[in-house]
Amino acid sequence: MSALAFMKRHYDEMAAFRQDLHAHPEIGMQEYRTSDLVARKLGEWGIEVHRGIGGTGVVGVLRAGNGAGSIGLRADMDALPMHEASQLSYRSTKPGVMHACGHDGHTTMLLGAARYLAETRHFDGTVNFIFQPGEEGVGGALAMLADGLLERFPSDALFGMHNRPGLPVGAFSIAPGLAMAGGAFFDVVITGKGAHGARPEDSIDPVLVAGQLISALQSIVSRNVPPADVAVVSVTKMSGGDAYNVIPHSVTIGGTVRCFKSSIMEQIKTLIARTADGIAAAFGARAELDFRLIFAPTVNDLRHAQDYADAAAELVGETHVDRDAQPVMGSEDFGFMLEKVPGAYILAGGGDGAAPHHPLYDYNDETTPYGAALYARIVERGLPRRNTP
Repeated sequence: MSALAFMKRHYDEMAAFRQDLHAHPEIGMQEYRTSDLVARKLGEWGIEVHRGIGGTGVVGVLRAGNGAGSIGLRADMDALPMHEASQLSYRSTKPGVMHACGHDGHTTMLLGAARYLAETRHFDGTVNFIFQPGEEGVGGALAMLADGLLERFPSDALFGMHNRPGLPVGAFSIAPGLAMAGGAFFDVVITGKGAHGARPEDSIDPVLVAGQLISALQSIVSRNVPPADVAVVSVTKMSGGDAYNVIPHSVTIGGTVRCFKSSIMEQIKTLIARTADGIAAAFGARAELDFRLIFAPTVNDLRHAQDYADAAAELVGETHVDRDAQPVMGSEDFGFMLEKVPGAYILAGGGDGAAPHHPLYDYNDETTPYGAALYARIVERGLPRRNTP
C-alpha cells in the first residue's frame, strides 16, 4: 500500500485526533497533554520515545535495516495565546488559547508518517521524528538545540512542513534557497513624568512620545533599507496608563521586524534605538529598547529542496508542485535547525479558509493525508532500502 493510500485509509482516525488537539490547545513550552499523547502513540507503534527534549519536546527514533543514514522530520505542537471565534464542535475549550496556525495538524501529519513507517519499514537507516514545542516566538527550536537535539539524534538532513490556506489541497509549494524571513520582536519603554490629565504642563507625556515614535519608525524601511532588500517594521501593541485623567509615567510599544539578511536586521535594530533615543530626548523623556532575535531566516538546501519537490510530485503529479515559490515574510524557527543541518521546508495546500493567526482559522483535515504521505515518502527516497540477493 502506498503512503498516500495508507493515510487516506486512516483519515477519520487522524481527523479525530487532530480535532481533539484543537479542542485542547496548549501554548508554547506548556504542551504537556499534547506531548503525552504524542509519546503514547509513538510507543504504541514500537517507536523508541524520548521525552523532555528542550522542555516539552518529544523525539521518536525508528530504525530499519543496517543503513548508517538518518533523516529528521520535524513538526511543531504549540497553540497561540488568542481567543477562538468559531463555533466548531471541537472549538477550543481553553479561553484565550487556540490552535490558530495549524500546529495541531502538523503534529497529526508527523504521527501519521511515523505510524506508516513503523508498519512498513520500507527504508534503511534511522528516522528521527521531532515534535517541537514553542515555535510561536518562545524559543522552542533553540531550546531543543541547546538540549543536544542534533548530537543525541543526529540527522543527515531535516525536513519540515506547514499548511498553506489559499493553496489547493493536494498541492505543494517550495522555495529553493531563501524561503522565509528572519524575525525579531522588540519593546520600547518610554519613561516620562506622570501628571494630572488637566495639567499636562507638569508632565513629560510618554503617550505623546510614543505617538511620534510609532510614526517615525515607519520611515526606517522606506528611507534606510535599500529597495532591493525587503524588510518590514510593524508596531503591533501599545500599553500604558490606567485612568482617563492621568498622564502615565511610562508607555511601552512593541512590535516585530522581518527581513532576509542578518546585516539588515542589525541595521534596523540600530535605527530603532537611535530613533527612539532621539525622539524621547527631544521631549525630555527616556527610551529603552529590548530587541530580541526570535527567528533565523529559513534557507532551503537546494538539493534537498529538489528532493522534497520530487517526492511531492510522485504523490500528486508535477502540475501540483510549485518548485520556484517566492520567499515569504513570515518566519519559522525551524530556520535555526536548518542553520545546523541542511534540509528543506515545504508548504502543503490547505484549501479555502481563514488565514493562520485569525480567530476563525481552522486547519483543514483534508491536508493531513498529503502532508503525512510526503513526510513518509521523503524518508523512503532518502533512505532507500537495499535489495537483498
